[in-house]
Amino acid sequence: MALDEARFQTLADGTLDRLMAAAEDALGARAEVDLEGGVLTIAVAAGGRYVVNKHGPMRQLWLSSPVSGAWHFAWDEGAADWRSTRGTETLAEVLARDLAEATGAPVALD
Repeated sequence: MALDEARFQTLADGTLDRLMAAAEDALGARAEVDLEGGVLTIAVAAGGRYVVNKHGPMRQLWLSSPVSGAWHFAWDEGAADWRSTRGTETLAEVLARDLAEATGAPVALD
C-alpha cells in the first residue's frame, strides 16, 4: 500500500527528528547538526556534509553522503523502517556507517 501524503509527512518528519537527536548525541562536537524545512544536514568537523531530505512526489527520504553517494529510501510497512530502494539496508544503518567512517568513531542512530 502506497503512503498517502499525510502519513508520509508524519513518518518522514518523525524520522528526521529522531535522526537529528541521535546524531547530536552520537557526534557531539565532531559535527554540526541542523534540521530546517524538512532537510537534515550533518556537517562533520573532519570534513563532509550529509543531507537527508524528504522527496514528496516519490514518498521517499533521500540521503546525499560524501562517503557512499546518493541513496533513496522508501517506507517498508512490514519492517516499519525506511529501506534502501536498491537493497535491504535502512536509512539509519547507511547514515551511521558513513558517519562512523568519516569520524573514526562508532555511531548509533537507531
